[in-house]
Amino acid sequence: MRDETTSAPPAPPIPASGTVHWVGTGLSTGAAGLGLLFDWAERVLLWGRSTERAAGLLARLELTGRAGVRALEDGALAAEVRAGDVVVSMLPATEHAGLLRLCAERGAHFACSSYVAEPLAELAADAASTGVVVLTEAGLDPGLDHLLAHRLIQRAREAVGDRAGSVRFTSFCGGLPAVPNDFRYRFSWAPYGVLAALTSPSRYIDEDVERTSVHPWEATRPHRLDGEEFEVYPNRDSLPFIAQYRVPDGWHLTSFVRGTLRNAGWSTAWKPVFETVRTGDEARIRALAQDLAERYPTTDADRDRVVLSVALDVRGADGTDWQGSYVLDLTGDGTHSAMARCVSLPLAFGVTRILDGGLPAGLNRAAESPGEVDRWLRFLDDNGVRSTFQETVGTGPTAPA
Repeated sequence: MRDETTSAPPAPPIPASGTVHWVGTGLSTGAAGLGLLFDWAERVLLWGRSTERAAGLLARLELTGRAGVRALEDGALAAEVRAGDVVVSMLPATEHAGLLRLCAERGAHFACSSYVAEPLAELAADAASTGVVVLTEAGLDPGLDHLLAHRLIQRAREAVGDRAGSVRFTSFCGGLPAVPNDFRYRFSWAPYGVLAALTSPSRYIDEDVERTSVHPWEATRPHRLDGEEFEVYPNRDSLPFIAQYRVPDGWHLTSFVRGTLRNAGWSTAWKPVFETVRTGDEARIRALAQDLAERYPTTDADRDRVVLSVALDVRGADGTDWQGSYVLDLTGDGTHSAMARCVSLPLAFGVTRILDGGLPAGLNRAAESPGEVDRWLRFLDDNGVRSTFQETVGTGPTAPA
């Protein structure tokens, strides 16, 4: 089994105090996630750039009066965090390490929806020995995609075992305008962050070859789901997730791609954007991000859509062919954007698991054990974030040993 390096067992988790600090008031903070914590935690504090900004978010989400509001000023958060509290970071990923250091100093737990960068991984390893729980990759992508990948791999192993001559895995996710616009996109997070993500090379396996795309958008291809045309491209480095998803060593991966999904026509509409991103000129990229924010603002009248497609195709050593896929397709409404629901609801549920003492100290990426994956998916199904599963089992020529 491909697996990550293990370390000494973590200490027992520090008992949760019942207080949650939700830090950040951006577009990914939703009523569903906050509402769950208001019902579950003893006390929730919402931290914004100002108390007015935090109060304004509660008013927009129709949650006024259900949380304390605080201004994220120098030293203010540090003055209030206590042992056993949970600090939830909705800030940019560059801010996570500083918040986790604060949590480690105070004996508080930490949660975010972002990928695990190296500084965060190192801090989480140290936190394990002190009983601090670190929950990461617990939103939509990463997060929900992990849950569905684990479930598919579990189902495939039950069907074909741990030896397979040909395995294709794909996971594509995108936040889209519910009604496609001329730009073929709706910003659900900071425009600069969207453009900066395009500057990161992608690494993946395709057609039995390990590939690297310096400019990920150049690997864009069509992708059809339920009769609808989309475009997809590889995003970031897919290969570490082979170990994270515990893909059996006896499976021969002919394709393994994690990437981004966009409306059909996106690659054409974004050609001027790609020309600027390709230069690598930080000042030009930031100026373009500001321009795009002004030209394509998110308004209360907008409706967004989230589409997540995770698929696995396995030909077992005995000739059994197994195909399975999950598709999540959710459109926002006047109260809940689809993106905010899909990010904040799983993250908030993860926080309830910390409050319950259900997660071990140290680094946790969403949910990885079969029992925990089932628990998260049941909760999400019950709360309107439902994925449709399809499965096909057949018999073909025996795969090579």
